[in-house]
Amino acid sequence: MPYPETAEGFMVQSQKDWKNFKKQEFKLKPFEDRDIDIAIECCGVCGSDVHTINGGWGDAPMPLCVGHEVIGKAVKVGKDVKTVKVGDRVGVGAQIQADLTCANCKADQENYCPNAVDTYGAPYKDGTIAQGGYASHIRAHEYFTFKIPDAIESSIAAPMMCAGLTVYSPLVRLGAGPGKKVAIVGLGGLGHFAVMFAVALGAEVYVLSHSPNKKDDALKMGAKHFVTTNEEGWEKPYAFTFDFILNTADAMHHFDMKKYFSTLKVMGRFHTVGLGDEPIPTLMAQDFAPNGCYLGASHIGNRPEMLAMLDLASKQNIKSWIEEIPISEEGCAKAVTGVSENKVRYRYVLTNYDAQFGDRS
Repeated sequence: MPYPETAEGFMVQSQKDWKNFKKQEFKLKPFEDRDIDIAIECCGVCGSDVHTINGGWGDAPMPLCVGHEVIGKAVKVGKDVKTVKVGDRVGVGAQIQADLTCANCKADQENYCPNAVDTYGAPYKDGTIAQGGYASHIRAHEYFTFKIPDAIESSIAAPMMCAGLTVYSPLVRLGAGPGKKVAIVGLGGLGHFAVMFAVALGAEVYVLSHSPNKKDDALKMGAKHFVTTNEEGWEKPYAFTFDFILNTADAMHHFDMKKYFSTLKVMGRFHTVGLGDEPIPTLMAQDFAPNGCYLGASHIGNRPEMLAMLDLASKQNIKSWIEEIPISEEGCAKAVTGVSENKVRYRYVLTNYDAQFGDRS
């Protein structure tokens, strides 16, 4: 049975065979009064997609269609939808539903709602499994659907839906701005957004990276300093320098955390959005004592932050650094393989959806 009861997508059948995508139909959740159906135009390829389908983050329901950096056109809106109309170009990120009634939701912390539904791999209340954006359509709640500013083209906007928001939220919450020295660890899909948004917010930005060949890119993105962290003693010139560090690399299990901590100002924060497959290094309580520093993490961001981020990107002409891949079984495999092998600079975006799914407008 075709749309609107089902959609069609490129799905992985097994975590043991995670590079093998097959095009097939899947069931959409029942349409509700604040839902929006989106005919997908393009979708960014996130590290989360890879961690999910290869089992790095544990079991996932199969078969599964991943993708949570979705841009497309609204083709159907529920009767209670106020912010989107049919024909609008919209985006969906890594969260697609929440109860919107709990204390967290009422405090604009819906990304920490205990009843949140992730955009793929999570069950709705009727038992339907949410499926992601490597697909013809997605059905999303209005609160998690965002109009895309005209100044941002679709393929540029797509990676902002997850990677952009994931770094923008902690940058703002931790106070990035004029007079602040902010270090970004890792220059990948997340890290390149972190650099550009921190610069746009007015901070002095340092990039900490083990890849010296990324220095030129970091400086083009607006960073003022580039520090190569695989050199012995790299941390010593930066003792008590940074207001906070934002780690975007999913490789903390390789870090000597005491070196990173030593570069923080008193009461500074090491904040990670790089969520790897391995445990973080063992730490002693006294490792935090020399400067009273903190270690924390966060999960995506809220609706007001998404809207503010898109507005900032539109006004300051911030552009994702992307490589486009036409969507197909082979294209999906190429994209997730490239992300797994850290080959992309700095985000893959799956495009040319009409060639696979036809004109759905």
